[in-house]
Amino acid sequence: MIMRIFQVVTRPGKEEEFADFFHNTAIPLMKGTDGIVQVLPGAARAESPREFSFVMVWRDIDALKAFVGEDYDSPHIDPSEAELVESRTIRHYDLVCD
Repeated sequence: MIMRIFQVVTRPGKEEEFADFFHNTAIPLMKGTDGIVQVLPGAARAESPREFSFVMVWRDIDALKAFVGEDYDSPHIDPSEAELVESRTIRHYDLVCD
């Protein structure tokens, strides 16, 4: 399985608008995506009000590529999110299960 960690920092003043997108669009989209085993959304906290993240566990690399394309190392974004976000990071790991 592949663990994908996606983090965003919103543009200043766009925190509430992004939070609405995050809760009402991004989370339901990711939870309903074929190939995702688990979604762990992380909302902003008082000490980091512009930071949001997703930890996603994908069944395999083929399932991930089916969703984002061959260039899976680039953050996949919704067009409505683009103007709200200042920066994005994406990392992938092989999930270690005990």
